[in-house]
This record gives sequence, structure tokens and C-alpha cells, in this order.
Amino acid sequence: MTARTYDLILWGASGFTGRLVAEYLWKQYGQDENLKWAVAGRNPEKLKQILQELGCPDIPILTADSDDAPSLLAMAAQTRVVCTTVGPYTRYGSKLVAACIQAGTHYCDLTGEVGWMRTMIDLHQEEALAARVKIVHTCGFDSIPSDMGVFFLQKAAQKQFGNYATRIKNLLKASKGGLSGGTYESMFAQMALAAENPGFAKLMSRTYALNPDPEHKGADGKDLRALAYDAQAKSWIAPFIMAGINTRVVRRSHALSGLPYGEQFQYEEAMMTGNGLMGRLKGFSILMLLGTLLAAKPGTIFGNLLRRFLPKPGEGPDKQERETGFFYFQMFGTLPDGSTIMAKVKGDKDPGYGSTSKMLAECAVCLAKDSAITPEQYGFLTPSTAMGDALLDRLTHNAGLSFEVG
Repeated sequence: MTARTYDLILWGASGFTGRLVAEYLWKQYGQDENLKWAVAGRNPEKLKQILQELGCPDIPILTADSDDAPSLLAMAAQTRVVCTTVGPYTRYGSKLVAACIQAGTHYCDLTGEVGWMRTMIDLHQEEALAARVKIVHTCGFDSIPSDMGVFFLQKAAQKQFGNYATRIKNLLKASKGGLSGGTYESMFAQMALAAENPGFAKLMSRTYALNPDPEHKGADGKDLRALAYDAQAKSWIAPFIMAGINTRVVRRSHALSGLPYGEQFQYEEAMMTGNGLMGRLKGFSILMLLGTLLAAKPGTIFGNLLRRFLPKPGEGPDKQERETGFFYFQMFGTLPDGSTIMAKVKGDKDPGYGSTSKMLAECAVCLAKDSAITPEQYGFLTPSTAMGDALLDRLTHNAGLSFEVG
């Protein structure tokens, strides 16, 4: 890749999240010899207008179309990394993944579409390995805090106890800011596919759906589906809508790393709702909300009605809402002898847009610039197995995330 014109190309800068990624890249890195980047899409005039509004009109613009494989290949061949925000990826991502592998170009995205990721792995893993490229999904709120949080906590456990935690419970303690319109659209796209294909639905529900072997038998159970009281957290806990994605990504990381935490390692996620009666009532309200979303099946009257009130792809909160948002996870690790270790993972912007755009941008830059210090693994990877300590450093120094023990 040494002869490539660009270090990275951002695909989808005309969308809401893509624009935020472009804005971050410009403010954080500018455009010089240290990072050569461009934007690409099917409407160069719209991209030109956006770059002018962001104050960076000289950023190069390339034209390609998500339905035109040759144009995607021509684009991918010009860069070390393609960073894409264009979803739902089930609809718009497959040809771009194939083009990047064919061009020998690294790739990162924001998808949380478990079924699509499994399909891409099954179709292209061997080609990606042969091309020595890193294809890295889930580089936003799903699943950077979870995947990199486990990576951080296990490093701390090894340093403090000389051993790894065999069970980790990750609880969202607090957050401000909603999920993106793209996240909702991706969720509905997966629900539509599951409704059409029972086999696809079964695949998505597998505990180890993203492991190299999705039939892997381990100690993990199903994601939390009810309200429960957690004595360790001293709080009621409720199902977390992102758990079905994050848990499978963490389990894939563990498998790709050779099961260093043991074959019986367990990972689970939920969200804290507080103690006492108010915490319990909040938990019930979350159960009702999740039930409403799951009942809103695509194509039904109720589903169509609900979608009118949810943010659409390309829509999002204003700058003040993004700047005042945050997220805070609390992780509880249990070691083989019963010892415990805790970690906190925090983000300084709203999860769906402000933090997500920074996390994705830093993943792209890490893939482009840190090849000498990232793990020499290729194929379909997770953030931690693709970038490890190099990404952890970028997230803490540039992207507003913090990882702390205690």
C-alpha cells in the first residue's frame, strides 16, 4: 500500500454521521503529509458543498456508487483505508467490502448488523487473509467501549493479579443522547431479513454468532431479557439494546486471540437502572420500550407508525446536544480465585453521533498509520484484535474516551 495516493478515504461524508467524521478529521489532522485523506460518494456537488461548509474546500473528492462495483474498486485502489458510514450495510455495504479486499485495502465501518457481518465473514474471510487486509466492523458505540473495555480490563487484571478475569459483566451506568437514525434503520433492516428467512433469524440469535465457529459451545448464556437485581452493582439491571451486538463482538475477539481468558470465559451486558423502587420502575419502562421496538416489525401498520417518530438516517441532534452528551460503562471482572477487578469506560460526547464519529475516525487513522505497532492479524477482525494498544492510545488521547481501573 506504500504507493497509494491517500491514507484514507471517507465514504459517506454527505450523511449526518459521515459529515461529523469529516469535520473531526479536518479539525484533528487537517490535510498534510501526516495524513492524506479524501471523501467519496456518488454526488460530488453535494460533497463539495459540505466541505465548503466545514471550511476545508480543498479536500479531494472522488466519485463512486455503492451499486457500481468497478467504481468502488477504482476508489479503494487509491487508498490504504476505506472508512464508511453508509448503512444499512446489509443494503449498501457488501460490494464495498468485496472491492476493498480485491484492492488490498483495509476497511472499517459502523455496522452492528450481526447477520450481515456473519455473511461477509463466510463469503470473504479466506480472500481477506490472502490479501493481508484488515476488515473491521463495529467501530462506533457498538462495539468500541465494550471490546476495548474488555481488552483494557484484562490487561489490568493480568498486571495486578497475574491472571485474567474468567467472567466480565459490563453495565451501562449512565448516558445522555439517543441512538442514531442509522442504527434504528439497520435494526429494522435486520428484522426484515429475519422475518423473510427463519435461518437468518436463528443465526442472529446464536450466542457465538460471530465466532470463527458459530457453533462454538461455551459457558455464555442468552442476553438478559428481564429485569433483575444485581447485588454486585447494587442496582436493578435491564436488557441493553446493544448487548446482542457487543457480546458477540467481544466473544469473537476472545476466539481470534486464541481463548486466552479460558474456554469457559463469560461476557454479559446490561444497563443499570438504579436502586430501590425508582430503579425498578425505570427498569420496567425500559422493558416496555424494548418490547415496543421489537413489536414494530417492518411492513406492519404499527411498525410504519413507530418509524415516523424515530430519527431517520441522516438525521441527528444539534451541536449542543452532541456536546453535552456522554456515556459511562462500569465493568466487573471476576478472576478464577474469586477476586474482583472493576473498570470504568467513559465517553465525553453523545454515544450515537459525537463519540461514534470520533471513534470511527480514530480507527481509520490507526489502520492507516499505525501498521508497525498494531497486531499482525488479517481478515475479518474486531477493533481490539485489529489495532490493540495503538487504538487504545488514540481513543484516550484524541477521541475523548477514558479507561480507568476502580
